[in-house]
Amino acid sequence: MTELARTPKQIGAIIRRARKQRGWTQTELGARAGLRQETISLMETGNPAARLDSLLAVLAALGLECRVLSRSTGETALEEIF
Repeated sequence: MTELARTPKQIGAIIRRARKQRGWTQTELGARAGLRQETISLMETGNPAARLDSLLAVLAALGLECRVLSRSTGETALEEIF
């Protein structure tokens, strides 16, 4: 699975889709990632307060990884990111 995410909401949507594809609840994903269900909920709604280590734990629990690439054409306004 390769998806582009440039905002917290887009990352949250990817996490939600991956979790649902596995048939997991937020509580189950939280348990696998060592996080509370509330943290999973915040991530899935795109709350920018989510910590990077929590995000990486969730991605690992889902069998996903984060890759940093050069931005493709088109710029995103700073307001769209936060």
